[in-house]
Amino acid sequence: MPQSASFFSQLRPLFRQMALLAIISVVLSLALILYLYGTQDQFLIRLFGAFFVFFWLLAITFLAAVPFVSWAAANWFGPAWAEAPAGPSRRKKSAAAVSRTPARAVARPKPSNRNHP
Repeated sequence: MPQSASFFSQLRPLFRQMALLAIISVVLSLALILYLYGTQDQFLIRLFGAFFVFFWLLAITFLAAVPFVSWAAANWFGPAWAEAPAGPSRRKKSAAAVSRTPARAVARPKPSNRNHP
């Protein structure tokens, strides 16, 4: 039995993340369905469909894509690539060194010549 206890203890963070994603999905789908349709007929069917879509999009993004990209960046490119190297700090230009372009002239309408037809 000690093996099964350790297996479930390893899955506890995953279940917590899935529960958080489910709560966020319910809130998003409820807001969307209430905004678009209100509480008209087929409310629960629309709510379930929207929940299903939101949950899978969030789950695939945060439980699969983001960890995979982090793993790939660390393993394929090396740990030095993941850490930003400390580069030389940039100095600010002094106020005199900043060049400014003059303001553009405002376009004025041509004066009309009322003496000429």
